[in-house]
Amino acid sequence: EVQLVESGGGLVQAGGSLRLSCAASGFTFDDYAIAWFRQAPGKERQGVLCISTTDVVAYYVDPVQGRFIISRDSAANTVDLQINSLKPEDTAVYYCAAVGPTSRCPIYGHQPPYDYWGQGTQVTVSS
Repeated sequence: EVQLVESGGGLVQAGGSLRLSCAASGFTFDDYAIAWFRQAPGKERQGVLCISTTDVVAYYVDPVQGRFIISRDSAANTVDLQINSLKPEDTAVYYCAAVGPTSRCPIYGHQPPYDYWGQGTQVTVSS
């Protein structure tokens, strides 16, 4: 059974930090690129950034570069997202998604062609 399970969300004040984690199982983790998406209330789900099987990072939303740090742990089959200097506009449900088999991230942060999705974790940033 394929599973992607996000954790680490919560309520934080602006300027704070969170570390999200995505735990993968049921597929060959090292053959899939992994992305984080987010969906704010009333808005479409957007790709934020993606990490390839060779640790190359693609940024789909320019403002997150420098604040959002993605990493993957092949031994643990996990992908983490460290978010620093959180802003109220970062408030969203954050989802991890996997696409493969491929060594690269898709060129665009759109839902297709991602194959597997987690249930999401809520990040709420207060001002």
